[in-house]
Amino acid sequence: MNLEKQEWTDSELQSYTWEATEKNRIDKFVKEQLGEEYSRSTIQLWIEDGHILVNGESVKANYKVNTGDQVTLTIPEAESAEIIPEDIPLDVYYEDADVIVVNKPRGMVVHPAPGHSSGTLVNALMFHCKDLSGINGEIRPGIVHRIDKDTSGLLMAAKNDKAHASLAAQLKEHSVTRKYYALVHGNLSHDQGTIDAPIGRDPHDRKMYTVIEKNSKQAVTHFHVVERFGDYTLVELKLETGRTHQIRVHMKFIGHPMVGDPMYGRSKGIKMDGQALHAAVLGFIHPSSGQYIEFTAPIPDDMEMLLQSLRSR
Repeated sequence: MNLEKQEWTDSELQSYTWEATEKNRIDKFVKEQLGEEYSRSTIQLWIEDGHILVNGESVKANYKVNTGDQVTLTIPEAESAEIIPEDIPLDVYYEDADVIVVNKPRGMVVHPAPGHSSGTLVNALMFHCKDLSGINGEIRPGIVHRIDKDTSGLLMAAKNDKAHASLAAQLKEHSVTRKYYALVHGNLSHDQGTIDAPIGRDPHDRKMYTVIEKNSKQAVTHFHVVERFGDYTLVELKLETGRTHQIRVHMKFIGHPMVGDPMYGRSKGIKMDGQALHAAVLGFIHPSSGQYIEFTAPIPDDMEMLLQSLRSR
């Protein structure tokens, strides 16, 4: 059975569509596609509640899919009771009635998920803001886009639905400015370039992503060399699209994985707690004023210390 099609937003997976290639129980089929992230009992509840459809129709948990069946899963929103506002310090770069821009530290998860029910950016935002957009559901209030747990840097959140719709549209149109700094393994052969390679789930490990033609989405990353350290390179990267793990996957694809990346990096060489990736620049058109605003956050201390050690070698 193969994944025929995946649908997701730029910021977070929300729904899936698969095509079955052999006969199998529906709950087992979906479990095989999702991997370990969700239990079979959870999947069976989704089937009962109509969140999983076969050819557009509800089925029972013991239904057997046939070759060619289209199976659709829409992940239900979590209950708001799971999300508790927490008094966690925020590095706020900008805030008004429509939007807040924060500099997320490395190690902080953006929104609650299995294994991370507290200590997230959403928990902190709910305490700090009191008012956040509800468009993205109760488990991700205000979240328009995200950055990985072990990536630091700038992230915007919407305080009302109008602002959320405006920012989401800008992300979809690829008009938001997003620039990152990354320290990668190796010495890039070109001073600048563009990586245009589609990204999808890794068929061998569903927790990871890879460059793949089938069941993928277009992904474009522009890079520019900032500084060379012989066997390491500091690069500035500009996102044109916003796929999950895009920069990390693209840099691995061209043979220059991120320093410290636990999933796509190398075990040898200098060490860092989390990937050496920082979302340094974020720019967008303000939802109410219509004016372009842009923010820059300096490279965090841990990454800067790593760069200084390379410069002094």
